[in-house]
Amino acid sequence: MSYVFWRYFYVLSFQRALSRYWRLLAYYLRPHRLRMVLSATILCVTIAAQVAIPLLAARFIDQATSGAVLRDLVLLALVSIGVALVGQIVAVAETYVAESVSWDATNALRIDLAAHVLRLDATFHTTHTQGDLIERVDGDVATLARFFSRFVVYVIGNGLLMVGVLVLLFLVDWRVGVVLSAFVMVALLAMLRIRARATPWWIEERQASAAFFGFLGEYLGGLEDIRSNRAGAFVLRRFAEVTRSWLAVTKQAQMRGYALVASSQGLFGIGLAFAFAVSAMLYRDGSLTIGTVFLVFRYTEMLRQPTEEIRNEIQDLQQADASLDRVDALLRTPPGLKDGPREVLPPGPLALELDGVSFGYVEDVPVLRNIDVHIAPGRVLGVIGRTGSGKTTLTRLIPRFYDPLVGTVRLGGVDLREIQIAAVRARIGLVSQEVQLFSASLRDNLTLFDDSVPDDDISVALQNVGLGSWLRRLPDGLDTILGSGAAGLSAGQGQVLACARILLRDPDVVILDEPSSRLDPATERLVHAALGRMLEGRTGIIVAHRLSTIAFADDILVLEDGCVREHGLRIDLAADPNSRYARLMRIAAEKVSP
Repeated sequence: MSYVFWRYFYVLSFQRALSRYWRLLAYYLRPHRLRMVLSATILCVTIAAQVAIPLLAARFIDQATSGAVLRDLVLLALVSIGVALVGQIVAVAETYVAESVSWDATNALRIDLAAHVLRLDATFHTTHTQGDLIERVDGDVATLARFFSRFVVYVIGNGLLMVGVLVLLFLVDWRVGVVLSAFVMVALLAMLRIRARATPWWIEERQASAAFFGFLGEYLGGLEDIRSNRAGAFVLRRFAEVTRSWLAVTKQAQMRGYALVASSQGLFGIGLAFAFAVSAMLYRDGSLTIGTVFLVFRYTEMLRQPTEEIRNEIQDLQQADASLDRVDALLRTPPGLKDGPREVLPPGPLALELDGVSFGYVEDVPVLRNIDVHIAPGRVLGVIGRTGSGKTTLTRLIPRFYDPLVGTVRLGGVDLREIQIAAVRARIGLVSQEVQLFSASLRDNLTLFDDSVPDDDISVALQNVGLGSWLRRLPDGLDTILGSGAAGLSAGQGQVLACARILLRDPDVVILDEPSSRLDPATERLVHAALGRMLEGRTGIIVAHRLSTIAFADDILVLEDGCVREHGLRIDLAADPNSRYARLMRIAAEKVSP
């Protein structure tokens, strides 16, 4: 094939995305280069077997028609069978090696994507659904599996097979070689053209798939609310709309993919007819033997195989192109929070200071306005206010889930933006309103999969939060598997387990966001003793409405519309009947009184 053709092939198929694709391929396939070399070697043996079998068959036909002795014919037949068996065995071996490389490489990519997603800030996660992220980390990577394992090897291997077959056809007769070379070039050029036009549709198909899974995850998560509010009809209508949009895009992408199949089959049907015509004329003129005519026929059929394999790889590349766009975009998404240069905070109890802090999730819509608060080491601040006043948002600035838009948050006198994020969070323990329990053992749920924590420490932590007797009743103890509703675990007990996590970590700053919001009175009494021990000697922040929980606070901060309306000693504010804190206490007492 001419230099112009291969140059066109390179420009159209690879040049646009070469740097991006090669970066991913080189990075994730480098640890498996020995297996890639083995796969390429096995593929070359397979190609050699494929080329040799028609040659042996043609020789068999010529010898049979010329009256050769039976022993020679049997020998040729046995050699042909042996070569075919070797070809099949090495093909199986190549498949095994390629699939193992594919799984190892794509699993490494999944791990990197998951780790990158975990590093992204909370703002990113609020703008992307869980379904969308799952589809990117798993669905898009699954689409890349064949691309990682076989694309380079198969394109090169089938290209070599195609060139080898065409060279042999030229050696048989140059006229046959010219005819079939022309058809091969036309077929490949047509497929590359179709592939270039199909890629945008595959990108839309991957986006539509992510939108569907995002929709599904969102509504499955709110299943109870949907059922209780009779919103099932609305969800089904939205389901139909989303799947209808996905179907329309998928049809467009698939039709362009089928165009590849139709073009290659049609062109090679015409090419086969021309090859038969040329071979018939040459056989009639005596230029070819009947065995050589069979060889031309078999090699023509063999040209279809590598062309279709390359076509399949191009089809996979269409989907991989779209998935690579999305994977690359995710990997290039920078974290909104940057690590600071310092690696450690000062040792011991830490003072906490918010100096002129303002913050909003959406630009020009502030949630917190000019917050000035100082908490001395070892003191506990109670944060109260009406729903939507910014209490939870304030607690999310301290572990650096977000950075303030204006002002500074200091821990131990150090601006949090000057400290590495991991170092900040290592010193802070957070119990949120929604406690996440994993489908894992009780031990792993408490230690968050840290095998270095002794079982005795876990048992003591559970005893301190009032779950010692519950632990003893579990059939498998710390090996009991937890999850949604597992081991008779109530929502309140899940929150108590979160307190046990904090005790095991032994942080210097503790943040409790509505720690008793999901506890019945009996369970609340059990956990309050643990709260006292957990806050002892530590700097703490408690966001709560219950009077019994606020009683742990030394100081009170009253938020209203994102602003500080009152700040002072809890005892002093409680004694002042005109204070907002005293008024909120009276309102809360009226709600709980019979």
